[in-house]
Amino acid sequence: MAAVAPATLKPLARKYLWWKTPDEAVAYPERLIAQVMDIGDFADVAALAAQVGDDALRDVLRRGEAGQFSARSWTYWHYRLGLAKVGEVPPLPVRRFT
Repeated sequence: MAAVAPATLKPLARKYLWWKTPDEAVAYPERLIAQVMDIGDFADVAALAAQVGDDALRDVLRRGEAGQFSARSWTYWHYRLGLAKVGEVPPLPVRRFT
């Protein structure tokens, strides 16, 4: 994923990764972006998409980890970002134990 300026994400950090300081949260931009994609309200999601672009959102979704997305948001983002056709959304990521 292309670098995202911390100043772009900092306003969202306190709201969506409340258990971290904003500085800690922006150190992991993919995690913060995934959290906004999963539970963000419409205004925050729209602002995020405008700031980071669809390519960054696609990158985060492709690298999604188990538990980062609900089934509903996983499906929505695959359709919204043109990554799946209707009825062809890939399964949610799962944890693998070796």
